[in-house]
Amino acid sequence: MNPTIRRMRRAQDLMTHSLLRTQLAFYAAPLLAALLLILTACGKPTAMPAAQPPLVTVVVPGLRDVTDTVTFTGTINARDELPISLDGDSARIAAILVEVGDHVRKGQLLARLNPSMVAPQVASLRASLEQARASGDLAAADYRRGQAVAASGALSAEEIERRRTVAANAQATVRVAQAQLAEARARLGRTDIRAPADGVVLTRSAEVGQTATMGGEPLFRLGRGGEIEMRGQVAEQDLPKLAVGQTVQVRVTGTANAFPGAVRLLGAVIDAQNRMGTIRVSLKQDRNLRPGAFARAEAFVGQAKHAVLPQTAVLTDTRGNYVLIVDGDQTVRRRDVKVISTRSSGVVIDAGLSGNEAVVMTAAAFLREGEKVRPLGAKS
Repeated sequence: MNPTIRRMRRAQDLMTHSLLRTQLAFYAAPLLAALLLILTACGKPTAMPAAQPPLVTVVVPGLRDVTDTVTFTGTINARDELPISLDGDSARIAAILVEVGDHVRKGQLLARLNPSMVAPQVASLRASLEQARASGDLAAADYRRGQAVAASGALSAEEIERRRTVAANAQATVRVAQAQLAEARARLGRTDIRAPADGVVLTRSAEVGQTATMGGEPLFRLGRGGEIEMRGQVAEQDLPKLAVGQTVQVRVTGTANAFPGAVRLLGAVIDAQNRMGTIRVSLKQDRNLRPGAFARAEAFVGQAKHAVLPQTAVLTDTRGNYVLIVDGDQTVRRRDVKVISTRSSGVVIDAGLSGNEAVVMTAAAFLREGEKVRPLGAKS
């Protein structure tokens, strides 16, 4: 090979190697610098920010005028309910003349039983009575004739006495026949089922063709006079707040209007099982007050200032109702409270709060007494 060409190739190789070393140095320097920074950072501990207390929403409830009410539930009933049953011989029902809801008068015919078994007995006993009366009249006439001739001696004293005995027996037979006929007529009269008093027909179990029996299910139930009342139960602690004659507002399911009433009766005893007492409220007649309907009543018993809290703020455990408050140094404290009622506006507190405390509204169940917090949203 020509020496000149060899020298030229060698010079090119040297230039290529020099260019590669220059490029490597250009790219490697930043990488080495970054690697040194990473290694330096890993060798020093990083300072973490301090943990913050949890943020909680609080409310300062204050005191507001709250109307104190006693609420109780029950059902609508007839004040005096009269069961009407069969009090005679069993018989089939031949006709029904009233329906549920009808207003009836005392003595009005409600249903009629088949008299086919009793009517013939009445007719037979009526004939027997007529026969006994005829025999009695004949015996009495014989006795009178004997007395008329007794002075002349035409009849002996024994004959006159016999005629008197026959006449007396005939009169006794007449009275027996009269009693038997009266009994049969009474049985016939009991085939007519009549209303014992003025009122409203509440229920009817009688059906045409049904056999009515003595002591069986009542054929009708009658509300005496149509008078209506609510029967309910009141909590033991609320009974002393109520009095006979007190005004009550009653509402029934499906009706928006309230029906005014008055307390008629307060129970004399408390049920040992549920700690409730009975109450009865007199109501005026209304077509929407149907016996058996569920009812809810409110009695207004006074007005006072109370703290009212959201339902989420009031907690309950084995010790009773309580709330969590945040004191001046932002520490959670437990405060036992007495709940008087629950309404749409919240829980009414009767005792335990002055109204100036910052009460935790939500998530109180996740806080511990003595824990530090950051209150938010406190207002008066």
